[in-house]
Amino acid sequence: MLQKTISLDVPDSHDDHGASNTVLGFWVYLMTDCIIFASLFAVFAVMGHQFAGGPTGQSLFEIPGVALETGILLLSSITFGFGMLAAHKGKTNTLLAWLGITFLLGVAFIGLEIHEFSVLIAQGAGPDRSAFLSAFFTLVGTHGLHVTVGLVWMAILAVQVIGNKKLTERDLTRLTCLSLFWHFLDIVWICVFTFVYLTSVV
Repeated sequence: MLQKTISLDVPDSHDDHGASNTVLGFWVYLMTDCIIFASLFAVFAVMGHQFAGGPTGQSLFEIPGVALETGILLLSSITFGFGMLAAHKGKTNTLLAWLGITFLLGVAFIGLEIHEFSVLIAQGAGPDRSAFLSAFFTLVGTHGLHVTVGLVWMAILAVQVIGNKKLTERDLTRLTCLSLFWHFLDIVWICVFTFVYLTSVV
């Protein structure tokens, strides 16, 4: 009887360690992502004034539109937070509702970013116009790619939660990792908004 009790306790311990290791490993991944974005910010700092006779950020960037993008992404971070609260309470339907809202906000952000890129390219201010624009498109585009990956990840998790019909520990671990990723992208975007857009129009 004692042996049976011990054998039942061991898997729970392993599950706890597995979840902790997964989250820790994801933190390590985020640190490598920090290095990538830090490198792109450094490139923009060097190339940010290399206009090659082309348009400057002051003549191209429309701060109200970018501020709208920023507000949408920050709001999506809040809605994701509400979703995580629901997940920890085991409220699957509420979680899915908040994930749906977060997903729509993320899609709206990407839509605005694609619109901005298309307008700039139509004006002849594409990434091949100058070093400044190459650095801009690379940095902002890399962030947009990350948001897109986050949206795909979010959709997959939502489908898995619906399929399971009940939240599992593995679902919570995956949602926690996605939450870290999504909030990280918000922080990076605040840096982009401040360092790239605001400093370029001053």
